[in-house]
Amino acid sequence: MYWAPHHVARLWGVKSIYITENGTSAADEPAADGSVYDVDRIMYLRNYLTHLQRATSEGIPVRGYFLWSLMDNFEWSDGFEKRYGLYRVDFKTQRRTPKLSAAFYRETIKRNAVA
Repeated sequence: MYWAPHHVARLWGVKSIYITENGTSAADEPAADGSVYDVDRIMYLRNYLTHLQRATSEGIPVRGYFLWSLMDNFEWSDGFEKRYGLYRVDFKTQRRTPKLSAAFYRETIKRNAVA
């Protein structure tokens, strides 16, 4: 998230960069209290967004970042085995539960800075 935008901007002279569908999968499971403590996803996002913020502070023209994904879904390579979203989806009941990463990302967006 630091070097890729740098190379794109410098090598090709692009004026706008949009990072799309960036995220990570995990075997998210609800804890006994029903919450999903996906600390691994938070650490991933904190690391990536910190490096992206570093690049933009140096003038790299990143105009947008789109996290993959809002909710757990079917993935072609993993099916329903791995989870990608900020909200856990119970595929039997369709109930959606915000994960800890949803709160982290909400604060990051609110501050427009890595929380």
